[in-house]
Amino acid sequence: MTFRDLLPVFEEKQPKSFTHRFTVFTPIYNCEDTIERVYNCLTKQTFKDFEWLIINDGSSDNSHEVITAIIEKSSIKITYINNEKNKHKMGCFMQAINLADGDFFLTFDADDECVDEALEVFNNEYNAIPQDLKPQISAVTALCVNQHGQQIGDAYPKQPFYSNTFKSYAIDRVLGEKWGFTKTNVLRQISYPKAFVSHGFMPEGLIWNTLALHGYITKYVNKPLRIYYVGVGESITSSGFEKTALGNATQYIANFNWFLKSYWLKAPMFFIKNLYFLLRISKYLNFNLKNYTTSIDSSVIKFFFVLLWPIRKYLK
Repeated sequence: MTFRDLLPVFEEKQPKSFTHRFTVFTPIYNCEDTIERVYNCLTKQTFKDFEWLIINDGSSDNSHEVITAIIEKSSIKITYINNEKNKHKMGCFMQAINLADGDFFLTFDADDECVDEALEVFNNEYNAIPQDLKPQISAVTALCVNQHGQQIGDAYPKQPFYSNTFKSYAIDRVLGEKWGFTKTNVLRQISYPKAFVSHGFMPEGLIWNTLALHGYITKYVNKPLRIYYVGVGESITSSGFEKTALGNATQYIANFNWFLKSYWLKAPMFFIKNLYFLLRISKYLNFNLKNYTTSIDSSVIKFFFVLLWPIRKYLK
């Protein structure tokens, strides 16, 4: 296996018709104490055309019983899948895309909250996009605050701000937590090799950058819609540095192969840092040097990677 075997592939598919405007997707892993507040947020939404899709990813606590009790009393449409075996968040994400029955796919983590107008704002912001631009738009993304009302992450330089996900991060340097929906039909066009899921934790950035590579852009707005709880315990995304090494290394290589030619002059330090991070993280992976060199397209990056390979164990 090489890193190329882990990269998502974009394949155009016939658009599908959906019943709802939104699919709100909540992946769950040991969230018995927090899932109720997600439900409460959704019942208060001013925009009602949505379904709630819950995937319980092999929780070992009482999450299943709590969710079952919520379903019994719920006035909103809930689709519930109880995975006996843990698939990790990305596996659940892929599973959810195939089950979604909403035009817009919005991931809402099981330990967060949102404002009552969140879905209404998202819908209005999309409707306000000029008609000739809508085919290029894959997503609408907004800001986050923590449970104390403090903004998390950078604001965008203007509103609305149109960019792709790679450029907004690497070039515009708008960093930190954000929250938004993606068109379900666009997400359905991304295919994932089996190794993408079977080898553990893969970063969501690989998905968003796949869309950026194929010309999709996002509308960004400076409106705080998600309440992101900081300092919480175990979640579905919790993982050690070693567990995320393969996914992060794959993303660094994807950055080189997909964006280096177009963006090197605009963000040389971004790619230099990616090279450093790839070298540093390689000591946690059982791959030989050839696996990296055959996966990286750029001869310049290959040269420096080989040159610095002997010192990688000293990088911190």
